Amino acid sequence: MLSLVARLFKALNSDSAPGQVAFGFALAMIPGFTPFFSLLTVLVLLIACILRINLSAFILGVIAFSVVGYALDPVSANLGEWILTLPGLTETFTSLYQNEWLRISAFNNTVTMGGLVIALALLIPVTLISRILILQYRKRLLSWVNKLKIVQALKASKFWAIYTTFAE
Repeated sequence: MLSLVARLFKALNSDSAPGQVAFGFALAMIPGFTPFFSLLTVLVLLIACILRINLSAFILGVIAFSVVGYALDPVSANLGEWILTLPGLTETFTSLYQNEWLRISAFNNTVTMGGLVIALALLIPVTLISRILILQYRKRLLSWVNKLKIVQALKASKFWAIYTTFAE
């Protein structure tokens, strides 16, 4: 876990593209807001491995959004139930459920459907906000943070040794 945080700090402090870190964090909403052990999570993990995103931001985002997703479960369930019971979509969802591969995806679970819709609706705004925050952190806070006593103490610790290992 310590090395994961070190890699994230390396990405935040480096000149790497902030969009990669931001999109990795935002993409983590999908497995965070939906039940974790599903075909959807495997699909998102595959997408995360194919795209050039920061995997440390993705993994920490999954952890953070899982906590938020747990709190949003009642909202996700209500939204998912509303979507799944829309009269105009009943035949569509019934025919999708008849397909064995789509049945494995558990799209008919109200929490899965609601969480997926919420995550997809927030994907672009969270990506943009995260990118702006990363840029502002690099521009305004990085030099100030490096001057703090706690950061200087951290630089003398084992964490800094791990961080510098990944920074090279």
